[in-house]
Amino acid sequence: MGRDVGPLLVVVGFAVLVVGVLAWSGGLSWFGRLPGDIRIERENTRVYIPVVSMLIVSVVASVVLSLFRR
Repeated sequence: MGRDVGPLLVVVGFAVLVVGVLAWSGGLSWFGRLPGDIRIERENTRVYIPVVSMLIVSVVASVVLSLFRR
């Protein structure tokens, strides 16, 4: 592990903290309920397939990782 791993761990920890606070406070209540997300609710079964939400997460992660590479 080099010296450049420490700041990366701090940034990742801060990002996890921000996402945790948003989830706790209800700021991510839209996640999984976007148009294009599949929700099947029956009497005894609930199935959630957040297709569009995962696409958004993938795009954001790709942008953030490309910024770190530069």
